[in-house]
Amino acid sequence: MRPEVRRPLLPLLVLGLATGCALGPNYHRPPVSVPEGFHGSTPAEAASFADQPWWEVFGDEALQALITQSLEHNYDVRTAVWRVEEYRARAGIERSDWLPQITPTAMWERGRQSTFTPGGGQTGAIWDVHASLSWELDLWGRLRRLNEGARAQYLGAREQRRGVYLSTVAQVAQAYLELRELDARLDIAKATTAAFQETADLFHRRLAGGTASALESVRAEAALATAAAYIPNLERQIQAQENLLSFLVGRNPGPIPRGLDLGAQALPPRIPSGLPSSLLERRPDVQVAEQDLVAANAAVGVTMAGYFPTLSITGLLGGVAPHVGELFGTGKEWLVAPGLSGPSLQGLRLKYQKEARVAQWEQSKARYEAVVAGAFGEVSTTLTAYEKLAEVEARQAQAVTAYKEAVRLATLRYTAGLSSYVEVLDAQQQLFPAQNALSQVRLSRLLTLVQLYKALGGGWKLDDPRRPVAVGSK
Repeated sequence: MRPEVRRPLLPLLVLGLATGCALGPNYHRPPVSVPEGFHGSTPAEAASFADQPWWEVFGDEALQALITQSLEHNYDVRTAVWRVEEYRARAGIERSDWLPQITPTAMWERGRQSTFTPGGGQTGAIWDVHASLSWELDLWGRLRRLNEGARAQYLGAREQRRGVYLSTVAQVAQAYLELRELDARLDIAKATTAAFQETADLFHRRLAGGTASALESVRAEAALATAAAYIPNLERQIQAQENLLSFLVGRNPGPIPRGLDLGAQALPPRIPSGLPSSLLERRPDVQVAEQDLVAANAAVGVTMAGYFPTLSITGLLGGVAPHVGELFGTGKEWLVAPGLSGPSLQGLRLKYQKEARVAQWEQSKARYEAVVAGAFGEVSTTLTAYEKLAEVEARQAQAVTAYKEAVRLATLRYTAGLSSYVEVLDAQQQLFPAQNALSQVRLSRLLTLVQLYKALGGGWKLDDPRRPVAVGSK
């Protein structure tokens, strides 16, 4: 660029770069009440259950394989990944407004102009090459606030992606554990059916020998049919659960490999909850709510900048000539035009726009505070549930043991002729639901463990070299 072009631009460039103010409030995290510990739990400590990666929390290798596949192929995960790319590109669009916008144009014309003189008319060609420049100097920080808001949306999308990863791990773990609980109930139903079959066979033999009544035999057949009816219903639920797991891992419906039995799944006796203050940095939903608040805060600044004029520079450099060689010689031209445009008279429009943005910021602040309070409550509730369900399982296990002994004693009394079949039937019918109840309590404890890991914002790095890799992936 020639000196006569640079001189008018230099002071404007210095002015634009030196301007560092940005209208509107600078973001500060609003104060929230952070408890010293989670209600109903042991005193908080620095270590947290969420510090463990999911492959250490869930030790079942079959479950680990399913989670690994889901993190690579789950539909929600793939959508979240591309959403991050979308907002990264949007942030780049906002950043590009800081730079001059240069538009090159080139045109070639050939034509004839008619005149009224004898033999008049000229035929010729014209070359026209220009580059126009438009640049807004960010005097009041409007562009900076727009960039701040776009960056917050991008960071929020990244936290949403992390939240989707965590939710996917929890969904797959929950679906798998529910499948193993259905497997356990199916085993119980098959064992109960086999027991009722033995009882029915015994009554049929005793009836044929004249030592049992027809009523006892019919009741045994009814108990057998009732127990057997559970089997196809559970098989139906198992197939539906397998289809759900197939969907979660991003593949067509099919059988799901099994690992540890429900009773063999690890349940740590004690879970460190971590410091409540660390929850604000760990939970993805809290981070998303804060980034929404940052974006709303930036929008207030953008609106306030609208009260003041905009300083922009328009430039033009090029040439018009009949020959290409003359474009930047005798045919060259250039233009520098600083412009100052103020807001138009809009009545109270700008005032109400600012009030609307402030109201949106207050809404975002209230949502942030609500998410924080909800996070503390969720962790506290889940911690208490995990501790209390351990007591419930212990009591239910005692009940199952007692009912098994009752069945054994009732059978001995019946075969010895000391009691009727009613005692045997009553004992067996109480054992079956007690076993199912124990299985469901065990599932509840395992699901509470999953929920607690999610509630604490369980985190890990996807590039952790220890993370299991799906078979066939790189």
